[in-house]
Amino acid sequence: MSTFVHGGNVQANGIRQHYLRYGGTGPALILIPGITSPAITWGFVAERFGRHFDTYVLDVRGRGLSSSGAELDYSAETCASDIAAFAAALGLDSYHLVGHSMGARFAVRSAVLSPAGVKSLVLIDPPVSGPGRREYPSKLPWYVDSIRQSLIGMDAEAMRAFCATWTQEQLQLRAEWLHTCYEPAIVRAFNDFHTVDFHQDLPQLSAPALLLVAGRGGVILAEDEAEIRALQPSIQIAHVPNAGHMIPWDDLDGFFAAFGDFLGVSLT
Repeated sequence: MSTFVHGGNVQANGIRQHYLRYGGTGPALILIPGITSPAITWGFVAERFGRHFDTYVLDVRGRGLSSSGAELDYSAETCASDIAAFAAALGLDSYHLVGHSMGARFAVRSAVLSPAGVKSLVLIDPPVSGPGRREYPSKLPWYVDSIRQSLIGMDAEAMRAFCATWTQEQLQLRAEWLHTCYEPAIVRAFNDFHTVDFHQDLPQLSAPALLLVAGRGGVILAEDEAEIRALQPSIQIAHVPNAGHMIPWDDLDGFFAAFGDFLGVSLT
């Protein structure tokens, strides 16, 4: 039985923020997807969160059904500020914050800028690139080329060239929604992976934090884990050995098992 409740929009931080809600009862959980993942593409993950949490999956500005266009600011600082503004607009004064990749970077910044409401923070394979650091493994043309193709219309088979290991259903959904990812927003986010220091906020985190590492992602290496732990000694680290960067797509059960009881319940 589906835990989907509804989709909705709120005015927050000066823009329309669109979300999908699952569960509808229990502690609040806000999920922030990655760089080219509209909220709907995380629906299969949110379905299970919805069994235990009042779950909100956010369309980050410039993606999905949230505000987009040339007039908006897509900086990491502004996107991070959107999160607390979204929570305030919905009256969520206490919430778990879960972010994947780009969304994890935004979530860290949000948790430092607006720590009061954050019960816990889960960082799913965040890019650890930044000033003076090694580059993020994915390259910008992978994103731009697929977005431009989606703008003229593409099917699941065409998408397979970009996401070779995905299921037909996953490919179909991405092919349907990728055109909603505004290219300048994606370019700014990708560039910010390399110019914004993700690590600067780690020592200032006050909420309990969990880092999920993809065993086959190549994003977070052992030395990165050591540095993150040195900056935030209380952080918990869990691995999903058989998954790439898009962890739930590769190993959904392993993804939820890696949470353990960090959120206070078992998700398996």
